[in-house]
Amino acid sequence: MTRIDAKFAELQAAGKKAFVSYIMAGDPDYDTALKIMQGLPEAGVDIIELGVPFTDPMADGPTIQLAGQRALAAGMTLSRTLEMATEFRKADDTTPIVLMGYYNPIYNRGVDKFLTDAKAAGIDGLIVVDLPPEEDDELCIPAQKAGLNFIRLATPTTDDKRLPKVLTNTSGFVYYVSITGITGAAAAEATDVGPEVARIKAQTDLPVIVGFGIRTPETAQTIASVADGAVVGSAIVGKIADGETVTDVLEFVRGLAAGAHRA
Repeated sequence: MTRIDAKFAELQAAGKKAFVSYIMAGDPDYDTALKIMQGLPEAGVDIIELGVPFTDPMADGPTIQLAGQRALAAGMTLSRTLEMATEFRKADDTTPIVLMGYYNPIYNRGVDKFLTDAKAAGIDGLIVVDLPPEEDDELCIPAQKAGLNFIRLATPTTDDKRLPKVLTNTSGFVYYVSITGITGAAAAEATDVGPEVARIKAQTDLPVIVGFGIRTPETAQTIASVADGAVVGSAIVGKIADGETVTDVLEFVRGLAAGAHRA
């Protein structure tokens, strides 16, 4: 059982929905990003998605793209991202960490070396948005064998014919993208999301977590009420981009987490 599996079992036993937060590793710099990451669990975050900066983030909107650029300009790399996770683990051995990003930096490092290093750094799962199920032998299967969850995205365009393929070899949870398009582009609507979550849950026992388009505690609550939890990324990253203090960023996160937990 991974930390992700354990966290969902704990939440289910408590009758609570999950709150998942995304930050970009190294944004705006290593030290600030680490302080924010270290404060997320106390602010109510159940699972941390840690973005790996990449030069060509095709699925991300301007907010996350700029975060990646700031992190890269500050010297952030995949190695430094794993160092950040290692540092976090010195004080927190229970909060799950999911690395989210693109395959190129992993391929460059070498899959075997990456998986060994990720496991040693305390990473629990991977979301690699540009590796479809047809490429499972590339990273997904080796990751599962290494004890890491491989989390897949489902979208409004994932029809009933495609969905079983997407769910094959997926573990940890399913990340349902609530809107078509890029991150930070539109608002999620529970009336649209609810039937889609039900459709996915009819084909898997995995938790379904919804992200994209969640910016307020109220939306976090309404979306979490029709799913197993909510993810917020761009809204948090936007606060960091505005130069808000670590304390203020974490206070914003606290409100979002409280919203999701009220569901």
